[in-house]
Amino acid sequence: MSGRRIVVLDYGSGNLRSAERALARVGAEVTVTSDMETALNADGLVVPGVGAFAACMAGLRAVHGDRIVARRLAGGRPVLGICVGMQILFEKGVEHGVHTEGCGEWPGTVERLHAPILPHMGWNTVKAPEGSALFAGIDPGTRYYFVHSYGVRRWELEPGPGFTPPLVTWAEHGEEFVAAVENGPLWATQFHPEKSGDAGAALLKNWLATCTG
Repeated sequence: MSGRRIVVLDYGSGNLRSAERALARVGAEVTVTSDMETALNADGLVVPGVGAFAACMAGLRAVHGDRIVARRLAGGRPVLGICVGMQILFEKGVEHGVHTEGCGEWPGTVERLHAPILPHMGWNTVKAPEGSALFAGIDPGTRYYFVHSYGVRRWELEPGPGFTPPLVTWAEHGEEFVAAVENGPLWATQFHPEKSGDAGAALLKNWLATCTG
């Protein structure tokens, strides 16, 4: 697994250095860059994100990140979205009445959670589906680190003939929301694996195993 070339996409948002350190810890060769060719040719691409959906989408489009993600996925190349980097993969985000178009890899809307306390900040468990490769070998009671007020409250991708549905992991804060998705080469987490200690490292190692070059 060591030596896999991973790019952390620099588009002006996200915990770039903490993601870089966490990936290096599990044996990746990590580059933080916005260069399109480097991002397209890497064994794996990580799209981090913090802050507002609209600002993240603007930054992503400014470095052609939406095109990078689409081209990698068209070629079956692994992509991992983290926090708002997961949210922008959905169809749209709604913040303070403003609707912003996302990357549209999945249908669904990122919206404010219905919870007594926001942001949802701290450690929480998740409910991973059977057969998850992302959470393979990790105790089901493990807690991960979340910091967010918005999320996907309903999974809207309908199964169809000849279609393998994504594996969707849920968590709860006031109500259920999508905590992670595994969809072919596209994986994503609402929580921060890079801030989740040994559990996050195990999860990143599981993702790194899919980055076969």
